[in-house]
Amino acid sequence: MTPTRLLASLALGITLIVGGSQQVSAYHSYVISVQKLKATLEKAPDHLTKGFFLVDVRSPQEHAGGVIPGTDRNIEFSQMKTRHHEIGAKSDDHIVVYCQSGHRSNIAAETLADLGYKHVYNVGGSMNAWQAAGYEIQPAGR
Repeated sequence: MTPTRLLASLALGITLIVGGSQQVSAYHSYVISVQKLKATLEKAPDHLTKGFFLVDVRSPQEHAGGVIPGTDRNIEFSQMKTRHHEIGAKSDDHIVVYCQSGHRSNIAAETLADLGYKHVYNVGGSMNAWQAAGYEIQPAGR
């Protein structure tokens, strides 16, 4: 891990912990609000060195309709167990997942946590909350 990536990763962890992110009761992944995700993305030097992996777990068709800026991968939630290695994350890296409403991303987050990833975050309300907050989406693949 490069020093820049390490610092960005530490900043994300501090932002999420100090910023009031809450652990979901009876689960072992975390919830991050769209406001905290947006603020963290804005603090990053660029989307490649943001210090975490942002994964869209919606269907490829939904993904093609637009994504949260900085999205690294699209892995449908139902395929997470078999395709998680495509994220490129180590067990101690930070992974943030989102879907349309937060339900499928919660399943994906729990799957990743079950697989041994230690810092997994589900975006509360996911794309619905992102768009309701007035945040921009970008075309997939940018």
